[in-house]
Amino acid sequence: MSDMTPQTVAPAAGVPGRTDAAGSSSARPLVEITDLRMFFPITQGILISRHVGDVRAVDGVSLSIQKGETIGLVGESGCGKSTVGRTILRLYRPTGGRIVFDGQDITTAGGASLRSVRRRMQMIFQDPYASLNPRMTAAGIVSEPLEIHGVGVKSERQQRVRDLLATVGLDPSYGDRFPHEFSGGQRQRIGVARALALHPDLIVADEPISALDVSIQAQIINLLERLQGEFGLTYLFIAHDLSVVRHISDRIAVMYLGRIVETANSRALYERPLHPYAVALLSAVPIPDPAVEGRRRRIILTGDVPSPSDPPPGCHFHTRCWLRERLGNPDRCVAEDPALRPLSSGHQVACHFAEEVDGSAEQVQVTGRSPGAGGVAAAAGPAATAPYAPAGPPPRPRDRG
Repeated sequence: MSDMTPQTVAPAAGVPGRTDAAGSSSARPLVEITDLRMFFPITQGILISRHVGDVRAVDGVSLSIQKGETIGLVGESGCGKSTVGRTILRLYRPTGGRIVFDGQDITTAGGASLRSVRRRMQMIFQDPYASLNPRMTAAGIVSEPLEIHGVGVKSERQQRVRDLLATVGLDPSYGDRFPHEFSGGQRQRIGVARALALHPDLIVADEPISALDVSIQAQIINLLERLQGEFGLTYLFIAHDLSVVRHISDRIAVMYLGRIVETANSRALYERPLHPYAVALLSAVPIPDPAVEGRRRRIILTGDVPSPSDPPPGCHFHTRCWLRERLGNPDRCVAEDPALRPLSSGHQVACHFAEEVDGSAEQVQVTGRSPGAGGVAAAAGPAATAPYAPAGPPPRPRDRG
């Protein structure tokens, strides 16, 4: 007996839309991770292997994602963003902590239990070519999840594939082509279609546009937003491009060295970041307005990012913090590890002196802080209903090259 309908892909009835700016909801979170840790062992020796340490890729992350919400996860390369996403999907077995998906604890789930949950969680990968099997056609790639999970009969799967290709903006007749016959943006659309095949609730988008041209990035972002509205999808959106994250995200979590250092709704974080690292990170976001750009103060972090195998004591950011000597007692930053705590502003910040930090442009101008003390000029963000457009040439009408 088939469990799929060979018709056009329809949104699930009764799925709530995007949450409000604060991400508040009385409903149970779709995903809730608590004190998540993912360590990778360091060994020495050839014949006899000895465990000599760990790479603390994810070191105590707690985060909840509501149904229909988009959480943006940002930070420098190597901070653990992708590892968080892969661990939530249980591609990695976590070293510690707890992962709850729609009320079910999947931290140690395996076998049939994990297999049933994985139908509801999918991933869009960063490289749209390396993530596709070059020996399979587009139709074969999109239908593979259906075959693995035994969904439908052959004719139903074929119709489902044609519907999915049309849904992501590809001609269904392209199904018999191989990945090398598509452009980068078209390959990423195939990856999106594959992720949609099993009607997932959660999609982890691991830097899905970083390998694409700027104009094609806009098309993929707008496609993801349209699909979220149609199917009630929930996104964990991992990216380096902070302007994109601002546009697509309801809430943003900033990671540094395996930990979340600040979370807030998108507008609040961009208008007034409160963690020194978030202030520095956002000061690097270009603004396509010469007048505003000329008034901004860029914060250049000194020193190297510490090794995740040997993180600093206390606050992991204290070795590069540009405000440590100016805020309160700097010795406290070395001796005491700050917890991620809620503030009256709605932010959650892991900084002992977060109340004394104000990254808004207005506050910088009033207090007259010297260059280096920081500040981010906050430009008005795009309307929630406006399609994303990068600060560059407009997107092409169709993604063909």
